[in-house]
Amino acid sequence: MKVIGIVLAVLIGVFGLVWLFEGETLLRYSVFAPRYEQQRRTIFEQSRAFNQGMVQELENMQFEYVKASPEQRDALSSIILHRASGYDMDDPIVPQALRSFINGLRRDRTTGER
Repeated sequence: MKVIGIVLAVLIGVFGLVWLFEGETLLRYSVFAPRYEQQRRTIFEQSRAFNQGMVQELENMQFEYVKASPEQRDALSSIILHRASGYDMDDPIVPQALRSFINGLRRDRTTGER
């Protein structure tokens, strides 16, 4: 009977320690994971690949806008402005022609011209 009590106490102790360590890991993850992910995103957005890809995508959209009909241009301008809204257009990698195009779309949107 004494052996069964000791075995039971050891099992309860082991399960308690496992629960304690897992709870601590969960607590650490919930506190530090959001900060870690934000730092990873910031680093990615500063990478050359991200910036070149964004410029290339916006230039392709500009090309499609120029080829589009007036009805399509309204929809494309909304998409282009949405994509450009979260990007630093003052970045030196952005060509002046693209910067002027985006600023023109913004100006047209605010003045009501299309």
